[in-house]
Amino acid sequence: MNSYSLFRRSRLRLALWYAGVMGVILSVSGLGMYRAMVQSNWAAMEREIESIAGTLHDSVEPLLPASEEPTAVLQQIFPDLCLSGKSCNATPTLIQRHTIGISDRTTYYIRLFNHQGKLLAFSPNQPLSLPQTLNRTSWQTFRTANGIRYHQFTTILHSANTHPPANEANADSSWGYLQIGRTLEHFDAEISRIQWIMAIGLPIALGLVATSSWWLSGLAMQPIYQSYQQQQQFTANAAHELRSPLAGLLATVEAILRIPQSNQQDIQMMLHTVERQGRRLSHLIADLLLLTSLEQNSLEQNLGAKPFQPCCLNDLVSDLTEEFLELATAADIHLTCQIPTSEVYTLGNESQLYRLVSNLIANAIQYTSRGGYVSVSLVKRDHSAVIAVKDTGIGIPLTDQNRIFDRFYRVDGDAYGGLRLRSRKTGGTGLGLAIAVAIAQKHQAILKVESQVGKGSIFTLEVKVGSGKYVVKPDIC
Repeated sequence: MNSYSLFRRSRLRLALWYAGVMGVILSVSGLGMYRAMVQSNWAAMEREIESIAGTLHDSVEPLLPASEEPTAVLQQIFPDLCLSGKSCNATPTLIQRHTIGISDRTTYYIRLFNHQGKLLAFSPNQPLSLPQTLNRTSWQTFRTANGIRYHQFTTILHSANTHPPANEANADSSWGYLQIGRTLEHFDAEISRIQWIMAIGLPIALGLVATSSWWLSGLAMQPIYQSYQQQQQFTANAAHELRSPLAGLLATVEAILRIPQSNQQDIQMMLHTVERQGRRLSHLIADLLLLTSLEQNSLEQNLGAKPFQPCCLNDLVSDLTEEFLELATAADIHLTCQIPTSEVYTLGNESQLYRLVSNLIANAIQYTSRGGYVSVSLVKRDHSAVIAVKDTGIGIPLTDQNRIFDRFYRVDGDAYGGLRLRSRKTGGTGLGLAIAVAIAQKHQAILKVESQVGKGSIFTLEVKVGSGKYVVKPDIC
């Protein structure tokens, strides 16, 4: 299985997990909201019915007669109700309708029963399938033959002469019962509308979640895939770099074995070649181990290095300039430095900072032609110090300046008149700048490069420093 197929399957699994989790969350949230809306509307409807029933109850009770023949009184109280057992032809006036009534008579209906549960009066718009006997349950919900649901509330009525003592209150002492009911057509229509919205909206939302999960999983996998590719590229480059000196070693050893023992001069030359290739291998492996330790932020634990301590940048720049002066003189290159008279300190690992700046100076000398100039300067600012290494060398194209800090990165030699940024002719392992930027990151420093082809390069390292007196006048090394 190739890497692309592996990461594609991983992306698909990540997208499915994301879509599944979000789908469950959306479904549960949607069902919870649906349940809350239904219960809220139902509770609001029952409060409305109870409010209307309470208003009628308080208005009707003082007018109720104590006799068993309340027909005449009921006709006066509810002129728009039909009396049980009589034809329903009541035509109340507008004033009578609003004396004691309900705002929406097409939605609500009223029924009156005596204390024995016998129906006395009812609204003309009541469902036809309602029984003539009383069901004393407070709340009732039923469905008629035509499929329309109704919800009704039953409350007890007392006349002015039938209020019992508080300790003798029971159903037998009541005058009768009042039932207020309403149709659930509007309620069911609203619930049906919500269900349709959820039935259509939830799949659309899940589709959007699936699409976004695939896109987000791609974003999440992209840095992992790039890291995997970089690791593969690094492995291939490292294998290539290790294979070349190993092949040279084997070839030299085979040649030594074929040379007669009497020819000691040739043997000595070849042994020097073996030593040189072995040192190159040793340096390459050491650089790889150092770079790995730096990137894993475990150099202190693995190599037993000391924790960050105050480091004098003046001494560091001065010592490195003196160290590379002989090499620069041999290459006919003018090496100079400028440092402030006051000492500049930063917290860090001195050996690592020494390695960082030495890599920059070595590269500057290495890629500067004979008769050129290399200058190293230290400048203190408000809360930072800048070490700049400037050369008049071959320069770096703008397109390659962001990649020169990669491991084993090679720049096209045609841009330099046949020279490479790193070649076996110039030596090195190709990890110097990668190690430099890793050390800079560990010290929370900034390493930048400015360069023009044929005019040279400037590498600047900006590190944090402590407070202290600073004199602008520089010393010339």
